Amino acid sequence: MDYTLNVHGQLLDLSRPLVMGILNATPDSFYADSRRQTEEDIALCCSQMLSDGAAIIDVGGCSTRPGGEVASEEKEMKRLRMALGIIRREQPQAVVSVDTFRPDVARMAVEEFGADIINDVSGGTPEMFRMVTRLRVPYILMSLQPTMREMLLSFAEKVQQLRDMGANDIILDPGFGFGKTLEQNYEIMNELEKLLVMELPLLVGISRKSMIYRLFDCTPQQALNGTTALDIIALMKGARILRVHDVKEAMECVRIVQQLNC
Repeated sequence: MDYTLNVHGQLLDLSRPLVMGILNATPDSFYADSRRQTEEDIALCCSQMLSDGAAIIDVGGCSTRPGGEVASEEKEMKRLRMALGIIRREQPQAVVSVDTFRPDVARMAVEEFGADIINDVSGGTPEMFRMVTRLRVPYILMSLQPTMREMLLSFAEKVQQLRDMGANDIILDPGFGFGKTLEQNYEIMNELEKLLVMELPLLVGISRKSMIYRLFDCTPQQALNGTTALDIIALMKGARILRVHDVKEAMECVRIVQQLNC
């Protein structure tokens, strides 16, 4: 199916898969090279990702890495205000997603900076559902479920809740690395196309994650090749958005899969 997202009155076309570039305004995200804390770093990173072909910039102010310390809401807001202010000044036309699990942070990002999409890693709460419905922005619903069967059941229930509240633009994220063992991550990747039954666009974020570097006993810095391999598989199984640290390489994956489908 071909999908579109209503981004503040403009349609974002997903008939060709898009790449979402990760910009972490944090000091402690699991992949050190993704951390951007100065004005210059944030501006340069955003510019480079857009130049490399990113259609969306996903900005986070609170690391959700396993075992990490969760930043306070005040600290998350402070980081996001700095980053979003710079992005809106330097790249005012950029489509910006905000990676947060806090409804009040989502509200701040949309109302103060015109954030276009909310990317929620909480698994979906009634409070966040009410907030994104009120804000009328596309919403990325992540699953914390460890098996495809449980994921499909959970998605079906939560998507219905969102629709009953009036939400329209919903994107599904299977949540690789969240609430899943190494083996479960690969089982879900193997069955990824089953999520297409939901008839909603699918986002996959496996960039440099532990399901790659633990498999090869390496570091996130050494996990680009594995990321590329899994991105290709995800695209061939129907993913419409790739959330990545390495935009240029992900764009090459999209181009290869598009060529195969010509």
